[in-house]
Amino acid sequence: MLRVLALAAALLALRPALATDPYAFFDWDVSYVTAAPLGVKQQASVIGINGKFPGPVVNITTNWNVVVNVLNDLDEPLLITWNGIQHRKNCWQDGVLGTNCPIPSGWNWTYEFQVKDQIGSFFYFPSTGLQRAGGGYGGIVVNNRDVIAVPFGRPDGDITILIGDWYNKNHTDLRKMLDKGKDLGMPDGVLINGKGPYRYNDSLVPAGIEYETFNVHPGRTYRIRVHNVGTSTSLNFRIQGHNMLLVETEGSYTTQQNYTNLDVHVGQSYSFLVTTDQNASSDYYVVASARQVNESLWRRITGVAVLRYSNSQGPAAGPLPDPPQDQNDRSFSMNQARSVRWNLSAGAARPNPQGSFRYSSINVKQAYLLRGAAPVWIGGRRRAALNGLSFAPPETPLRLADAYGVEGVYTLDFPERPPPRGGAPRIARSVINGTYRGFMELIFQNNDTRMQSYHMDGYAFFVVGMDYGEWTEDSRGTYNKGDGVARSTIQVYPGAWAAVLVSLDNVGVWNVRSENLDSWYLGQEVYIRVVNPEDAGNKTEMAIPGNALFCGQLHKYQKEQTPHHRMGVSAAAPRSPSAARRLVSAALLLAGSVVLAP
Repeated sequence: MLRVLALAAALLALRPALATDPYAFFDWDVSYVTAAPLGVKQQASVIGINGKFPGPVVNITTNWNVVVNVLNDLDEPLLITWNGIQHRKNCWQDGVLGTNCPIPSGWNWTYEFQVKDQIGSFFYFPSTGLQRAGGGYGGIVVNNRDVIAVPFGRPDGDITILIGDWYNKNHTDLRKMLDKGKDLGMPDGVLINGKGPYRYNDSLVPAGIEYETFNVHPGRTYRIRVHNVGTSTSLNFRIQGHNMLLVETEGSYTTQQNYTNLDVHVGQSYSFLVTTDQNASSDYYVVASARQVNESLWRRITGVAVLRYSNSQGPAAGPLPDPPQDQNDRSFSMNQARSVRWNLSAGAARPNPQGSFRYSSINVKQAYLLRGAAPVWIGGRRRAALNGLSFAPPETPLRLADAYGVEGVYTLDFPERPPPRGGAPRIARSVINGTYRGFMELIFQNNDTRMQSYHMDGYAFFVVGMDYGEWTEDSRGTYNKGDGVARSTIQVYPGAWAAVLVSLDNVGVWNVRSENLDSWYLGQEVYIRVVNPEDAGNKTEMAIPGNALFCGQLHKYQKEQTPHHRMGVSAAAPRSPSAARRLVSAALLLAGSVVLAP
């Protein structure tokens, strides 16, 4: 992290209203680096930040203002999104194609947002063109203010662990596979903090792979934050010989209970307290292994790191700790997910208890049953859809189009229910018209044969139910009406459904997407538009930022920026707004978009 003093002074001058809350400044050069996390050299194709993969941990505190100056040193457009950060009143900083024009190659753009009334564990990543499969991600820690009580003692250390499946193919090659109608297939391994597995088995793990080591002291308690930043694989996380006391997930304190292992699905974040209470006769394995697949075939798709006590008597050896033995019991993982409950008595970012918000007493104003299924062919291209609609990002971002009165960019006719069986899917830019301050029910129905995760930007929703089979109106009778945890990413099992409730109190245009990168790339997403009809003075939504990028039908407003690569790329950056427009069009192609209109 670098402090950018000149930038700080300029921004403080421009934002006097926020000066009472601290600022944190970051200067990021996003570029390709060479790495071989699984022993196969990936020459200048892994995405790093300031030359490092993974990127730095953003360590901040409730209500801080965060300023991140991003130089796009890649050879393609870039956006950074902040998974779980709600951007209150400020969807302009969300970093997805529905709200932002991508940063052209060689250009820089500065994100500025406040982590208003949030605490917890989150992560950031590049959101366009399958780039997260190439890296560019890192953890976010939002600490409590000192005046707010935390429902556990102060840990002796804080450790961020990024787990995720990994391909030896570059993200550009993976994109080409999807564009040709192919599946990505089995990944080549699982990384832990950007590194390959410890050589726990000579036949499964080749020699010479760098692995991650977590150094700890005996008799202490550490907060361990685990994020699944992978492409599409659910992972079971466990630490040999140690219990993991779950305390928080995605900004909500949970009821505290011990787990020997926990399934962490794509896009999800959890934090545990782990006490180093073992005898340190050797190092201990830290394991992330594939779930919801044929685990005997996927045995090599396992990430292994090492927990090393300062008084350890030798290296880790022997077999890995067993994963859950539930190959023939599909209910185990779901019951584990149901066991994650909201801590009603603990405060979070504010002193009042989380449970003071009684979601079960609020009437639902809108309900959408969102059905996803395996990809299908639409107009000669393989696409994924929700309710039969495969979303194609427009050249002009939705929120920008609204701000400038550009018509015809999208429609407000997203169906509340899936089409009848046999209905022809189509490509569209259909948006959900959310009612400001209304309460919305979203039911995700996964009719695919593989695991899915779904995420909502701008909000935390209450997880109230999940089960196998088709959701019906009678399913509401099974909902958790008291302590469903509030989070932003929900797993949906194959042939199952999951239901969430959300209070639409955050004005903006917000992305709802599959966190599985291939499904998202192929169009399994939608946006929810939340407008306050009575706000004429930016009280419930911030004005468009002064440094906004313009593209699509608004490209004429874009000011020229001289490209200033630091690391050097293989493609020249645009030197004019028209060239920038061509590059943005390329970004939409990278995002799997289909151009419906100029």
